[in-house]
Amino acid sequence: MPAPGGWVRLPGGKRQDRSVCVSEPITRMEPPSRRYNSGMSGPAASVSRTVTSSMSSNSSSRFQVAVVGGGIVGKACALLLAQQGMQVALAAPRPAAEGARRGDDDWDARIYAFSASSQALLERLRVWEALDPARVQPVRDMRVFGDESAAETDPSLDGDLHFSAYAAAVPQLAWIVESGHVERVLDTALRFQHQVKWFDDTATGLERGVDGVTLTLASGAQVRANLLVGADGSRSWVRQQCHIGTTQRRYRQLGVVANFQCELPHQETAWQWFLGAPEKLMADEEPANGEILAMLPLPGNRVSMVWSADEAHAHDLLALSPEALAATVAQVASGAVGARFGALRCITPAQGFPLVLQRAEQFVQPHVALVGDAAHVVHPLAGQGMNLGLRDVVELGRVMADKESFRSEGDLRLLRRYERARATDLLSLTAATDGLHRLFSLPGTPARVVRNLGMRAVGSQGLIKRLLIGHALG
Repeated sequence: MPAPGGWVRLPGGKRQDRSVCVSEPITRMEPPSRRYNSGMSGPAASVSRTVTSSMSSNSSSRFQVAVVGGGIVGKACALLLAQQGMQVALAAPRPAAEGARRGDDDWDARIYAFSASSQALLERLRVWEALDPARVQPVRDMRVFGDESAAETDPSLDGDLHFSAYAAAVPQLAWIVESGHVERVLDTALRFQHQVKWFDDTATGLERGVDGVTLTLASGAQVRANLLVGADGSRSWVRQQCHIGTTQRRYRQLGVVANFQCELPHQETAWQWFLGAPEKLMADEEPANGEILAMLPLPGNRVSMVWSADEAHAHDLLALSPEALAATVAQVASGAVGARFGALRCITPAQGFPLVLQRAEQFVQPHVALVGDAAHVVHPLAGQGMNLGLRDVVELGRVMADKESFRSEGDLRLLRRYERARATDLLSLTAATDGLHRLFSLPGTPARVVRNLGMRAVGSQGLIKRLLIGHALG
């Protein structure tokens, strides 16, 4: 693994880890020509509010905020700003109509652990109360295990952390909910929010002027706004159009996710094992990353797996049959997974996604703000990526609510308040997740012993554990 700070500068202002050079091109698009409804012209076009089946009839609509991105963060941002009285445009393709659920095994492989602050936001948006309680799982305990190999000769070197909601005097540490379920409820909420105009379309062009931005959509419709919010993911189109570079380091890992039915109850506990590097990769010339397995509770006797595995190992896992994958997972950590959950049955196809550490070099420009993965991506070992994005939304909403009446929503001085407010939270979480990943990737017995002793020391300090829980709760 490269040493901290081992970045190289790429063309376009992008920096990246020396160990791998996979860039995300930042392209310049020619300013799109303005298109108008052929049946309207002049001042009448700019004030028309006529709603028809043609998207171009809204081509001259002016909004206070336009949000690009149809994920959880983008939809939550549109809802929150609309709830605060703003006229909001949401530019994102609508999801395809969902068919009937097939049964108890019909669960999304992609799930999120929502912190207390994220739950409070969804509750404020009247989304939380609409979630199906049968698909929401509270987490009341968390167990983290260090390098088992370090304790093989001396049990006193075993590393184990236990976080308890009861000990922290909180009802739960987090809630586990499927990504798709949250998005479906957000979609319903948006249909009832008349302050949001949802453009079922893709943004293809962006013009920026002194008084705002103009988005051109694939249909030819145009949307003007004082502020453009980029909530369109790690490969953000908005970020590219604004020529905002990123600092990026690839972990050379995939996150392999799947859900399992388990024989034994999970006891509302999240489990995590630091596994070290696979033996077959330890002899590689390039240092192998330490792998991490998390098993998160789902309603009923179900668990969701997130296995941060080196790319070659991850592809091997993805190629396994459901039965072989379940057997492999049960044998992880010298059989500790199987001992904890009993027999496993895979109930969703395994999926993989690349793991990176990425941060935009700017979160704001005049009339533009980035939120969620468009602004930052962190390692999933702490399960905080979604919570970071929703805290972006809360802070942007607070800044807009406190806006002086003489300022536009896109005023750069106003947006700088949002950028400064998010810096500390992001820096601390990035340092923690990336630092832990580096620490548990160090090879050798001495490193394993030090890691486990460190975990034991943290586990014995109630104050430190309460501080960690408080930060995780948001």
